[in-house]
Parts: sequence; structure tokens; C-alpha cells
Amino acid sequence: MNTPIQSRQTDDRQSAERRNFLKLSTTGAFTAAVVAAGSGVLWSDEAVAQTAQEEQQRQSAAEHVMTIATAYVLGASRSYPIMQLDLKENIQNATRGKIYVKLSPAGQLGAGGALVQKVQGGTIQAAQHSLSNFAPFAPVVDLINLPYFCGSNQRFVNLVGSDVWKSEVNPKVEEKGFKPLFYVVIDPRVVAMRKGAEKAVLVPDDLQGVKFRVPGSQMLQQYYKMVGANPTPVAWGETPSAIKQGVADALDPAVGALYVFGFGDILSHITFTRAVPDSQVYSCNLEWFNSMSPDVQEAIMFASEMTAHQNLAKVPSARNYAMAEFERLGVEFHRLSDDQLNAWKDAGGYQKSEWDSFKTELAGSMDVFSKLEEAAGTQGKYFVHDA
Repeated sequence: MNTPIQSRQTDDRQSAERRNFLKLSTTGAFTAAVVAAGSGVLWSDEAVAQTAQEEQQRQSAAEHVMTIATAYVLGASRSYPIMQLDLKENIQNATRGKIYVKLSPAGQLGAGGALVQKVQGGTIQAAQHSLSNFAPFAPVVDLINLPYFCGSNQRFVNLVGSDVWKSEVNPKVEEKGFKPLFYVVIDPRVVAMRKGAEKAVLVPDDLQGVKFRVPGSQMLQQYYKMVGANPTPVAWGETPSAIKQGVADALDPAVGALYVFGFGDILSHITFTRAVPDSQVYSCNLEWFNSMSPDVQEAIMFASEMTAHQNLAKVPSARNYAMAEFERLGVEFHRLSDDQLNAWKDAGGYQKSEWDSFKTELAGSMDVFSKLEEAAGTQGKYFVHDA
């Protein structure tokens, strides 16, 4: 328990942090405020002034300003490894200061599909968004939503890092006006049950009749229907109240996402079924990217690769932080045996004929899909820990 002196010191520090953040934000130095917050120095007037000066100097010396928008607060990487500050630093350093990155985190410029639209239209240079939100603009990436095609982290990394993905998928993304910078590993989607629906889901039979919140993805809706659930489309912003009120009994974001968005006190059981990745991508406006000199383009991609390495290293610690916080709130976690996992694959896996039309439509042909399937199952040069 804090003493009165300790409480007063905490209040004073928080007051200083708020004051300095508002001071920087209202004087047009929002990115400096963001960097100071991410560095944990907002409480120090001297450190804040130094950060603001450094950011101002970097921006003044840069030849180009690159706005990168995300839906997440800076501290989110503790449980949700989105790595936005790392990407900013890496791009600025790799380009030797030719690019200054202006971060717009926490949904300041929107989230999801709104950010994709802004990138495609050139309103901003780059953004983070889920691959599911990307799919309406570049449908080929919806391949990752085929159940058990690349649901595990390792299969996902193998796939998006493969030569066949780069030759078959990335060009189709570029046709829509996007340059993928790097694909972000978060973790596979889970089966998370609300409090009040007090049962663990270990096999598809456990989902019979369960009202399962699904996004707009036709593929995810079909999958949950195949494994016995009652798919219930609910907009993301309405999902917490839907879960609390019992409009939906379950939902499927990755553990880190569930934690970041505050679901800890309304869930009872979480099962790692590893069917579909809850993955993200940083995309860049292709026209803007191509307007850069070759050396700057190369530096941006090298910076993106560096950040991807940092992301892979962060995945297990982020997951464990979120799990520890959930367990403190009484949430129970479940991992499947091989037999249980096979039951899910048998009920809804991508090998079933119900998915053939999606394979040919998205990949272009079964031959291309077979190459992508082989790539997902072939160990690439990067290792990542799996849930």
C-alpha cells in the first residue's frame, strides 16, 4: 500500500506526464509527444524538451516525411507486438535521415479499412491494419483465412516469406496500389468464451449452438458454421457489449488483441485452436514508394525486414504478458492434444472440398495454390514461437 508521500509523488508524475503530452500535442509536436511517451520520459520536462528538439531536428533535416498510422497505442506492443516505434526508428536510421517518420497511433487517423483506404488513396504514406481488413482491397491475401492453411505462426511466416508468395501474391497486392512493407505476426486466433458460458471448448462438438461473433469475412463465417457454431456477425466496436449481454457467446481474436481491447473481465475460457492467423501488415502507398530514389526504397525495405525480426522475437513475451494478466483475472487457457487438433482440422480444414472455390478464386489456380501450400509447410529462414 502506498504511503501518502508515495501517492503524492505518483500523482505529481502523472500530472507532469499529462501536462507535457498536451503541451507537445497542442504545439504541433504530436510525434515528439508519442516518442516521449513510448520512451517513458514524459514526466521529465528536461527529457521531453530534448526529445522534442531531436524530433524537430530530424524532421527539418529530412528530405521526406512519411506518415505511418496505426490503430494501437504505443504501449500495446507489451502484449500486442505491433512494433510501431521500432519501425519509425529503423526507417529513419536506415535511410540515414532522408525520411522522417511521423507516427499517428491509437486510431488518430482511423483504423482497419479506413486506414487501408487512406493508404490506397495516398492520403497517408503507410499504415498498419489486419490482413482481414486488407482483403476487400487486395482479395488475394484472404488466402490466409483458409482454416489450418497457415494458422500456426510458423506456417504463416513460412508462407509470407516464401518466394512463391513474393512472386504470386505481392504483385497482385501491388496492382491495387499497395507496397507490403512487412507482415506482422501476432498469434493465431483463439476460441474465447464469455463469462456465463462456463465451458472450455476443446473439440468442435463443444461449439454446437454457440453464438460465435464473427467479422465480415465470408470465409470465417463458413468455417465456424462447419465446426458447429452459430456464426453471429457483429461489428468490432459493438463486440464488447454483445459479449457482455450474451448476444454472442464467443469470439476469436488473438490473446494479445483480446487483452489490448479490454476483454479480460468478461471472458472465462480461451482455447488455442490455431486455425487462422490474427495477422497484420504494414502497407505503403505504391506510388509514393516508387517516387523514392532506389537507395531510399532499399533502405525502407531493409528497415521493414529489421522490424519484422524484432516482431518475431517479441511474439512469445507479448503473449505471455497477456496470458498472465488474463489468468490473474481468472481466465483459464487450454491447449489441444494432437487428437483434438485433428478433430478441428477434419471438421473445417482447408483440405475439404467446401474450400476449393476459394482456393481457385484467390490464388488463380489450383496449381498456384499447391505451390503456396508447399511453401507454408516448408521451413523458411525465420523461426517464430507458436502458441
